[in-house]
Amino acid sequence: MAPSDQNESVGIDEATPIAAIATPVGEGGIAVIRVSGKNAIDKVNQAFRGSDLAEKESHTVHFGKIADAQGAVVDEVLATLFHAPKSYTGEETVEISCHGGVLVTQAVLETILALGIRPAEAGEFTQRAFLNGKMELSQAEAVADLIHAKSAKALDSAHQQLEGRLGEHIRQFRQQIIDATALVELELDFIEEDVEFADRDRLGELLSELDEEINDLLATYETGRLVKHGVRTVFIGLPNAGKSTLLNTLVGRDRAIVTDIAGTTRDTIDVDWSYEGLRFILTDTAGLRDTDDAVEAEGVRRSQKAFSEADLVVYLKDLSHELTHDERGEIASFQQEAGDMPFVLIGTKNDIARPAKDERMDFDLKISALEGEKIEELKRLMKWRALENKDYDSSSLLVTSSRHRDALQKAQQHVQSAIQALERGMTGDFLSIDLRAALKNLSAITGDITTEDILDSIFSRFCIGK
Repeated sequence: MAPSDQNESVGIDEATPIAAIATPVGEGGIAVIRVSGKNAIDKVNQAFRGSDLAEKESHTVHFGKIADAQGAVVDEVLATLFHAPKSYTGEETVEISCHGGVLVTQAVLETILALGIRPAEAGEFTQRAFLNGKMELSQAEAVADLIHAKSAKALDSAHQQLEGRLGEHIRQFRQQIIDATALVELELDFIEEDVEFADRDRLGELLSELDEEINDLLATYETGRLVKHGVRTVFIGLPNAGKSTLLNTLVGRDRAIVTDIAGTTRDTIDVDWSYEGLRFILTDTAGLRDTDDAVEAEGVRRSQKAFSEADLVVYLKDLSHELTHDERGEIASFQQEAGDMPFVLIGTKNDIARPAKDERMDFDLKISALEGEKIEELKRLMKWRALENKDYDSSSLLVTSSRHRDALQKAQQHVQSAIQALERGMTGDFLSIDLRAALKNLSAITGDITTEDILDSIFSRFCIGK
């Protein structure tokens, strides 16, 4: 089902134009109110005092005033016209630029809504763009990623998806499956004549190549997840190990309270920090120790929970205190529990470190956050360990959506099932079932096949006005 054919199935009311404030609510120089839908220009024209918008060409801007039903002027505005299909939504669209105060913007919007235009739902403009064939579903999702991107690398990834690079790969996969399905089903048409059209060796090669290509794309998901959502980085260690001082040093401000009193940090503190375009969510945790203080004990429990959910663990050991047998065991326990999770062991307070003894402990780095010693080296180490064994550069195509990952995994499973059926010498009708199922899962990524539930889930996370 093509996007333009889905409007009825997903409950879109094309007859009624929609409107919403497309800029953040607050005080500013201007605010933009977007109106889109059938006869949107004629509707806005009823409240517009100035040029006759109905006679103006697309992609033109016109100065005038918005007036209410009693003729009272609400605000002076600029109206920008976009005739269908040359607009973001593919429909008639008017973007009204008014003064940016909260009250005046709301007054203009209410005047527009009084013309028989309804308020837009979250993401409805982009949803209409998809349904009108202006973009694939994966590109529509990239719009939200672009808006919510919190690092340069997340922005790069969203731009690539918006440009259609993921969709291009999916179309290639789909074409390979279509070609394979055509061979198999041609054979089925002549099954009574016992004629075998499909070159089964070539079919096996084609499906094996497709399996590898899907696997290569799936392998980018973990990197894509970190790029999109950020690297959850947890600082752990005994009380007074320098966790809060290091967090403040990295972010460049006093975000966490620092004192000489053990147990000052009672709760986990999350702070965003970016390094070379990669976002880190730094979590300062309560010092790990047994305590009778109920509040501190809860903080320790939350620290352990943060550890279990981390993408990168940085264990800090205070070098001004001798490494004890118990602490050595605790570090070893955390390293073991981390498993495949990147784990970095850092010695802190190196400026006042005790004379080195036979530590038998391999530190990744020894630093002094207070003196700024080896902080740049630590930043590079954190980035390297976060993306360790992950082939990534700014041009890499990444799968960043769990929805896309799940669809690719299901498609791959059906391709692998078809390969196994082929190896067992099963007839083409069994192969055809798996190939069609793989095609359906791939089509769900680009939106060639979709459902109302999927669209509602995707567009519900958009902001109003987009």
